[in-house]
Amino acid sequence: MSMTTSGYPYTDRSLPISQRVADLTERLPLADKAGLMFHTMVTVGRDGGVADSDQRFGLPSLQTMVTKRRMNHFNLLGAAATVRELAQWHNAAQQLAAGTGLGIPITFSTDPRHAFTDNPGTAMMSGLFSQWPEPLGLAAIGDPATVERFADIARQEYVAVGLRVALHPQIDLATEPRWSRISGTFGEDADLTARLVVAYLRGFQGAELGTTSVAAMVKHFPGGGPQLDGEDPHFEYGREQVYPAGRFDHHLAPFRAAIEAGGSQIMPYYGMPVGTEYEEVGFAFSQQIISGLLRDQLGFQGIVCTDWGLLTDVEVLGQWMPARAWGVEELSREERAIKIIEAGVDQFGGEACPQLIIDLVKAGRVPERRIDESVRRLLTEKFVLGLFDDARYVDAVAAGEIVGRSDFRAAGEQAQRDAMTLVTNTEPSGEPTLPAPLALRLYLEGIDPSAAAAFGTVVDDPAEADLALVRLRTPYEPRTSGFEAMFHAGSLTFPDAERDRIVALCDAMPTVIDIYLERPAVFPEIIDAAAAVLADFGASDEAVLDVIFGGSEPKGRLPFDLPRSMAAVEASAADAPFDTKDPIFRFGHGLGYR
Repeated sequence: MSMTTSGYPYTDRSLPISQRVADLTERLPLADKAGLMFHTMVTVGRDGGVADSDQRFGLPSLQTMVTKRRMNHFNLLGAAATVRELAQWHNAAQQLAAGTGLGIPITFSTDPRHAFTDNPGTAMMSGLFSQWPEPLGLAAIGDPATVERFADIARQEYVAVGLRVALHPQIDLATEPRWSRISGTFGEDADLTARLVVAYLRGFQGAELGTTSVAAMVKHFPGGGPQLDGEDPHFEYGREQVYPAGRFDHHLAPFRAAIEAGGSQIMPYYGMPVGTEYEEVGFAFSQQIISGLLRDQLGFQGIVCTDWGLLTDVEVLGQWMPARAWGVEELSREERAIKIIEAGVDQFGGEACPQLIIDLVKAGRVPERRIDESVRRLLTEKFVLGLFDDARYVDAVAAGEIVGRSDFRAAGEQAQRDAMTLVTNTEPSGEPTLPAPLALRLYLEGIDPSAAAAFGTVVDDPAEADLALVRLRTPYEPRTSGFEAMFHAGSLTFPDAERDRIVALCDAMPTVIDIYLERPAVFPEIIDAAAAVLADFGASDEAVLDVIFGGSEPKGRLPFDLPRSMAAVEASAADAPFDTKDPIFRFGHGLGYR
């Protein structure tokens, strides 16, 4: 903090936070207040610098956003080459902020980065951090203690490099099996999701939010699961959320639990509700949803941040993306911003246009006292997290010892194994196929031969093998290149030729299928033909092989129903859990080795 501000009351850590917030809010010029209300992406610059823009996402440099636009909330995309470099970059960014204006520290946030998903719009591969199964895998384990352990480890790794807001958990209910974002949820069951989110928040935030916490942005209110035809509202064709079974309130159950547990922030989803009592506009534009339901009825008093990109049309990874202003497309950017503010939202995610708010206030279209309400919430969290005090900077040497620590990695690798779910395990003789004996001749598909060499002899010709091991992933319908291609949506069935090829292999020899269930795949013919079927929710080849050969036991249980057919999926109600007719396996199914 600069010498010119060091005598102000807001810099005095002995004062109550409310007094420090009041003092700083009163001192802030309008430009700084407006800057607080924006939360966009940032990437680590070349050689750890802060002056590089990022053309892939249309982002100005961090330096520009901090010094010129007075912004200080950023969602970090990617990382640096090493943990120490990432921590050093964080400190350089905080030093830049400390010398700007009244020295408001930066709050860095992140999408999930501890699993296997690699989609800059939703989550990142683990990279430097310990690697765990997707949240669906935590749900398959079903143990709140495991979830809290994961969250506590992730908290330690985040805090070590200065990431202080988690843009998760995602507690939408997976009631529409085709939806592309199911892997980030805790599955289909509202009660299980409610139990696990409490443990998740306890691990990240602690008993209460404090200087060693990571604040959690719970999403996507009021539940993003019931998407029309399973399409995602990142895109215009997926903008409608539908409730044919009238189960709108059912999707609120996990959010009630999260609010009760002290979730610090909430993100509404892009979608617009169709056929309900609520205005048919994107949830962040709806005063009924944000002020009426979330704040007044459910009692949430924390920060509300929109999902990314509700105001401005942009190009992302070469694809033109219109603003997700569903239901209010005809409004100008200014009118959209006013409607969001009037709804009760505090912060614009994925936007970097504070001048818009400055102009609206100066024109008398938005009262500055309304801006101050949001500013106080945003500043309060910075103070509570200790960012104005000792927690502004991180220890780069200590960070290198914490992130990816051996015991953290071991815990994540064990969770990958524990989450694996044994769906079937028979062969014609009636004896179980798994665990498989060692020293067999193995035919592999989708598995690194070097990983399998420790378990048997790898052969190239199925006719020479004793056992085939095949790794699959849930089918999807490929979309365009660019950003849209990263969302796996559409049909859950394998193309006929691929299905028939796999079934023929299963008929020719004992075959173990491992399938990555990022959505509930429809593959009954393969299930019937295989000697054994395992489901994973994000697991390395080593983890899968360890379970196949009995080094670890599969302990998972399905976090959703496995539908019998696409006809059953298409006939089900998008908002109703467990609604596909005659599923081949039910939620909670899972075998063991004993």
